[in-house]
Amino acid sequence: MTRPPESRFADGGGIRYHYHDLGSGRDTVFLHGGGPGCTAWSDFGPVAPLFAADRRCLLVDIQQYGTSEKSRISGPMWDHHAAKTVALLDTLGVERADFVCNSWGGTIALNLAAKYPDRAGALVVTGSMPVFYGPLAPLPEGGRRGRNARDVYYGGEGPTREKMRRLITGLEWYDPEALPEETLDMRYQQSLDPGERELAAMSDSPRGEWQDLTAELGQIQSPVLFAWGMQDAFLTPDYPLMLARMVPNGNLHVMDHASHHLQEERPHEFYSVVTGFLNSVRDKVVAA
Repeated sequence: MTRPPESRFADGGGIRYHYHDLGSGRDTVFLHGGGPGCTAWSDFGPVAPLFAADRRCLLVDIQQYGTSEKSRISGPMWDHHAAKTVALLDTLGVERADFVCNSWGGTIALNLAAKYPDRAGALVVTGSMPVFYGPLAPLPEGGRRGRNARDVYYGGEGPTREKMRRLITGLEWYDPEALPEETLDMRYQQSLDPGERELAAMSDSPRGEWQDLTAELGQIQSPVLFAWGMQDAFLTPDYPLMLARMVPNGNLHVMDHASHHLQEERPHEFYSVVTGFLNSVRDKVVAA
């Protein structure tokens, strides 16, 4: 993984966001997952330089993560994140963007595309859980596997490097031996951030009210590619197949030998599949 580009900060509806800006071309927003220590660069650093060859890549730390603002969220959480992300786009002068997202970030992008259709181009969504049911319902651990893992990580003796290794290799990566030490260190050090530890220690949820996006999925007009790991530890490929049928313009690609972070596990294959999808959407728009 290359060193992260220059850190930048901008306002999004009163929230101070940290982001990286690299490349030029079609505006493309990258939104990361919700695991301990996740940031835009930790999740997309291996693939961002590939996309930056012909795209402007905006890698945004979601509120409460990375070096973005750590303030509490009240009200419906996905509505909050969508509105603040749109406000950030306003600040950055971005009228419409494609979105490439992992897990938590993908749910934000799906809700944004439903609520603000003029702001979303094509969407690529990996490992997200916008609804709480599926073909194999009940979902593993009642859909709380990620939250339970976070509680274990911050509980007991608190965060340790070895606990972070177990979390990533058990839930996010298919091949434990392939996890770079640099990625492990990045995630572990970020998880020690006082703001993130304070949020994790709160007895009531500081992340807002959970929302089910069943109704919103049917409203999305953007082309959506659900890119999924065959061995995803949270939800099997049956789940995104259901999502692809719920979204009017849904597509599904399942990648073998990959779990929850296929953009890190197999960056070149991920780039090839995703850029092919995004370019095909662009070509259809130009032809129309």
